[in-house]
Amino acid sequence: MRPHGTPEELEHRRRRAIELLEEGHPPVEVAKRCGVGRRSVRKWKAQYRKEGEQGIAAKPASGRPPKLTSNDRKHLEEALLSGAKAQGFPTELWTCPRVAVLIARLFGVHYHVDYIGRLLHALGWSPQKPERKAVERNEEAIVEWKRSEWPRIKKKRHD
Repeated sequence: MRPHGTPEELEHRRRRAIELLEEGHPPVEVAKRCGVGRRSVRKWKAQYRKEGEQGIAAKPASGRPPKLTSNDRKHLEEALLSGAKAQGFPTELWTCPRVAVLIARLFGVHYHVDYIGRLLHALGWSPQKPERKAVERNEEAIVEWKRSEWPRIKKKRHD
């Protein structure tokens, strides 16, 4: 299990442990002070003896590099802000499948539709549900009904 913290924080913990060991503290005490197991302290000590500073240096977490560069992400956000119709879609509604198509079209990169929500969230976008209203809706008639009919129908409070 990977310990919690940034690579720099983990390196700081290892350096602190080595300092305490060099001051003459036993591995059990160093482990308690650093909040780690004795085996970790012994492993760090062995790495330090074998490789020196490089043995306990921060190693960035490996992982797959992002498919879109930071410039690509900026370009994507500009395209999203221009609107779905401007990008050739029939309505202004952005959906994850549409964003996936847009990314494929602009950058030649294919993302699974289920990942698009995470990508948009990383860009600071959040899901929105469009308000549904009937096409036949007449706002003036609704206001008039609320003013005249609703008070007549509404139950009166009996004190």
